Amino acid sequence: MTKQELVQKMQENQAWVPGKTVKLDFGDQGVILLDGAGSQVSETDSPADTTIKTSWDDWQKMAGGELDGMTAFMTGKLKIEGDMSNAMQLQGVLAKLRG
Repeated sequence: MTKQELVQKMQENQAWVPGKTVKLDFGDQGVILLDGAGSQVSETDSPADTTIKTSWDDWQKMAGGELDGMTAFMTGKLKIEGDMSNAMQLQGVLAKLRG
């Protein structure tokens, strides 16, 4: 899946935390902004309540269920800046994408 396909799928599945902004930062692969306040998903790099930093490869593994989010966090493959509770809520949102 490409990043643009992921943005599209997240938009269709309303993959955001209501009223909050969460940025997925993939480093050199760019960002995806999940804007729960504006009810949209985009590739806009703007400030967010929570920023989740991980590599695109590790993200793909987590999305595919090969890598547990908590394990990724504990081993430093996933970094969270800002409001941690938004990141926890996002796990449920991402489960919908797999479903």
